[in-house]
Amino acid sequence: MAEKHFFEQEKHTVSYLIPFFQTYLPNFYTMTVLEIGCAEAGFIKQLNESGITAMGLEIEESRVQIAHKYTPNAIIHVGDITDPKIVKKFNTTFDLIVMRDVIEHITEREQTFANLRALLKDDGYLYITFPAKFSGFAGHQQHARSFLKYTPYLHLLPSFKLKFLGRMLKERPQFIATVKANYKNGLSIRGFEQYCAQFNFSFVRKELFLFRPIFKSRFGLPIIRIPNIPLIREFMAWGCECLLRKN
Repeated sequence: MAEKHFFEQEKHTVSYLIPFFQTYLPNFYTMTVLEIGCAEAGFIKQLNESGITAMGLEIEESRVQIAHKYTPNAIIHVGDITDPKIVKKFNTTFDLIVMRDVIEHITEREQTFANLRALLKDDGYLYITFPAKFSGFAGHQQHARSFLKYTPYLHLLPSFKLKFLGRMLKERPQFIATVKANYKNGLSIRGFEQYCAQFNFSFVRKELFLFRPIFKSRFGLPIIRIPNIPLIREFMAWGCECLLRKN
């Protein structure tokens, strides 16, 4: 599964991410880039092959080992973006930080945003994607064994009902606990905007999706955007994509 994820990252980088950055960041090919939660580093590999200086931070050492299997020269630090000492570990700053589907799993968000600011150059850019807390698959139930993997809004059910369904369908107990933990730790779009304001990041671009771009790379589904309407967006934005600038 992890190696399959590496090739998916490569495909998504070539088909979507690089064209996106080329469009909205005119100096993209001269930038230094850091990816937070880089996993198997398919994104970093493609950037390095394009002549871009890119490195990563990944909390799971096993994923870094797979990354080095495919990209032996990739610079990837094993560490946690919430660690107050992580800035000194890099001892440099970046033009662009990329953080895809990571922020919703983090509880120490104030420390995270403080570290992101410290790691960015003045007027540097931050690219973040995440599913809104109340959206269809924010519980990451797609990892279920049963048909629950196709069931949107499952994480909004009361715990006792979800546990009952899990027992009936012989799901792993840890799966149910993970779905509820993802919901508890989830981040609303409004909450994200408040963090951005608190840490003085301005929006360059914000897109909300029902079917987000990674779904096209992963499942061949069309990209479907939704309007930025308060409340409705919190339930319908299965993907939120933001390009921010450090003020």
